[in-house]
Amino acid sequence: MLYFLQQIANAVPIAALYAALAFGYAIAFAVTRRADLTYGALFAFAGQMFVLFANFGWNQLWLVLPVALGLGAAAGLTLGVGAGLVAGRYVMRPLAFSSANTVVVASLGCLLVLMETARLASETKSLWLPPFLNGNIVFWSDAKFPVTLTVIQLLNTLLMVALVASGHWFLAHSRAGRSWRAVSEDRGAAALCGIDAARVYIAAYGAASLIAACCGILAASYYGNMDFGTGLTFGVKVLFIAAIGGQTSPLCAALGAAAIGLLETLWGAYGPILWRDFAIFGFLVIVLAVTRQEKIIP
Repeated sequence: MLYFLQQIANAVPIAALYAALAFGYAIAFAVTRRADLTYGALFAFAGQMFVLFANFGWNQLWLVLPVALGLGAAAGLTLGVGAGLVAGRYVMRPLAFSSANTVVVASLGCLLVLMETARLASETKSLWLPPFLNGNIVFWSDAKFPVTLTVIQLLNTLLMVALVASGHWFLAHSRAGRSWRAVSEDRGAAALCGIDAARVYIAAYGAASLIAACCGILAASYYGNMDFGTGLTFGVKVLFIAAIGGQTSPLCAALGAAAIGLLETLWGAYGPILWRDFAIFGFLVIVLAVTRQEKIIP
């Protein structure tokens, strides 16, 4: 029983990460209805820049660890959001409202550019952060098997949940959120009401990039590293897990992604680890096939 409780505790940070990533992805997807792999690349790119600049501040500038981490976080956030805005403005927006296939190909190109940029910047070295905030917080005290989480896990979880909650409130109550909902529901009707769909798309892509960058920094701070291939892995995974809750509804996408994070953790605890990704993706494909609804467009 205690082992099961520990796995539930372990699933909470992963579920929060998946939920935040799916929430951000759904914000951009809702206004384009085009699959986009760039989102996962922005997540990985921001994390890699965080690690790279934190390492530079620590080893080259001789900064104390909190300042080095702050430098890395500022650089990761700035470069991640900047790369997202550039990709959204000059690559994705001209293609988003035309052919769906061109968006997929262009997003794959953006992913490769970001991956190679991060790889060349770090000279193909796998950099690691020193562990920090790794003290244990005990939820169930037992001499043989205590149920615990680290401080960084709890902090990351709280920040990601706050990110989703504040984003949902903003979309539900702000004027920009109303414009986003109008464009996501009917771009033509929104244009007739004086809403600039292209501007809303850029804003949505910027918001999605901000969430991806924040998640990349928080994930790298916990794992200590961000691999070069993480962008492709998370790009495909987020695309699938967001679809479980509904890619056009950010909150539902976040809830569906959280459920997948819980399922993935439990499979890793009780099932063969080598078959985890196959089982999860197979489950996602089956659910999407069963729940698919055909819409007739007049």
